[in-house]
Amino acid sequence: MKLPSIFRRTPFRLTLLFLALFAASASALLAYIYVATASEARRRADSDVRQEVSQLESIYRAQGPDGLNQALVDRTLRGGEFLFLLSDKDGKPITGNISESPIVGFTGRETWEDFRLSQTDDEGKVERRPARGVEKPLGTGERLFVGVDIGDAEQHLGRITQALWGAGALVVLLGLGGGVLISRGVERAMGNLNQVVAAVRDGDLHARAPVRGARDEFDELALNLNAMLDRLEASVAAIRHAGDAVAHDLRSPLTRMRTKLEVALIDAESGKADAVQALETALSEADGLLKTFNTVLAIARLEAAGQAPNQTVFDAADLAADLAELYEYSAEEHGIDFQAEIQKQLPMMGAREFVAQALANLIDNALKYTPEGGAVMLRARRKASGEVEFSITDTGPGVPEEDRQRVVQRFVRLENSRSEPGSGLGLSLVAAVAHAHGGRLELDEGPGVVDGKGPGLRVALVFPPA
Repeated sequence: MKLPSIFRRTPFRLTLLFLALFAASASALLAYIYVATASEARRRADSDVRQEVSQLESIYRAQGPDGLNQALVDRTLRGGEFLFLLSDKDGKPITGNISESPIVGFTGRETWEDFRLSQTDDEGKVERRPARGVEKPLGTGERLFVGVDIGDAEQHLGRITQALWGAGALVVLLGLGGGVLISRGVERAMGNLNQVVAAVRDGDLHARAPVRGARDEFDELALNLNAMLDRLEASVAAIRHAGDAVAHDLRSPLTRMRTKLEVALIDAESGKADAVQALETALSEADGLLKTFNTVLAIARLEAAGQAPNQTVFDAADLAADLAELYEYSAEEHGIDFQAEIQKQLPMMGAREFVAQALANLIDNALKYTPEGGAVMLRARRKASGEVEFSITDTGPGVPEEDRQRVVQRFVRLENSRSEPGSGLGLSLVAAVAHAHGGRLELDEGPGVVDGKGPGLRVALVFPPA
């Protein structure tokens, strides 16, 4: 038999568990109160009986049996809560307000006993009320019984018990009602989240979880889920954009390569061209396409992983020095003044090959866009914040401030770079590397016009402290 959904909800089960624990605790507390109250009532009754017995024994010692008999007669006529019976040595009643002793089998020693006292109320009904008393021998053989009615105390205790049971039942009912309300609220909140998950599973990436404004764990879950969906939607959009951009950007190179191969084939067949040279050109075009694909793949892997793989601690100063030595000769060939300022001992945590690739891309860009006679400066230092910063400053055309956010996107190329070879993925890879290391990429103004060259650009790759 399948239970209703509310009975399968965790909040309702927790409510039942809490109520069970409460009921057990309340029962234990009620038992303790009952026992403690009953014990206190009995203790007070015993104390009152002992006090009364002590007074009667004093009268007996001072005035003898006749004086005790008179005292009992006076107490009986006066009324009260005590029960009295003076018997002879054979147990026959002499004086008292009860006809016989409730203690059966008296052995001649002081004996305490609980018993039931039969009384007739105002309506003529006989009731048996609880009582407690003691019987003890006197000096000349008589037996004195003194008891007290404890029915009022037990009735009071019964009323307390009934009130506690009633309060417990009310708490259980209210707890069940509260559990039902809480379970329904949780069911609604979780139902909304499940609807969003189901919608996303079915392909609706625009679905978002409602935030109630209660600032509780459900709002926190909804906010985190929405943030995850925002990132997922952005990633999917980026993948779609990258696919479209790759298809669009590779259409021309592929068409150009096909045309060149077709022309080379025709020329080769007619003997007008060198087939080897045509193949070399085609290979060069194919290498450019493969480089574009590899760069897109590297960016996608970094963004999918969220962080760079295989990170270790390495010296950024050594990496910068190696790259400076590598690009120094290339700069000389292009007639560019290349300098490096590298601070010693720059340990950082990261994937060295990715950082090297990003830094190489920045230096390549600087050398590519800096005209002959210009200058490029590579710096590596530790900032006051503890961050490690690589910066490349050049005297090239620079990047307008309004384009600096856009230029790091994939396949974005500014007008002044259309004449240069490239796919527009260099800065995108650098930004992905920075993000995967918890760092950032900064684009700022360069040194300005230097010897007629400029205004220049300063690009900084900043990584967090190791």
